[in-house]
Amino acid sequence: MPRSVNSVASRNRRKKILKAAKGYFGRRKNVYTVAKNAVEKAMTYAYRDRKNNKRNFRALWIQRINAGARAHGMSYSQFMGKVKANNIELNRKVLADLAMNNPEAFKAIVEKVK
Repeated sequence: MPRSVNSVASRNRRKKILKAAKGYFGRRKNVYTVAKNAVEKAMTYAYRDRKNNKRNFRALWIQRINAGARAHGMSYSQFMGKVKANNIELNRKVLADLAMNNPEAFKAIVEKVK
């Protein structure tokens, strides 16, 4: 008896890869073996950069808080040290948003920690 091959599952697996490769250039979008490599690499980058994104945003928040604190005569490290000492439970994301979009509220926090 000949070997049974599950062509339905194979086709679906290939279609899934080719669908993920939609929009790629050249043979990467329509040749399965090339598309498979491109999609695997893209997924690796996506996984890695989800982690890098968190790093980048934290660095951005720190820069914004630093700029806001220096406008009121403090460095970032002094400001964050005093925020922690005064038990102000605001994270960097919120502090950066206040420094950018609500300077009077940020000034009130700076006055409180001084």
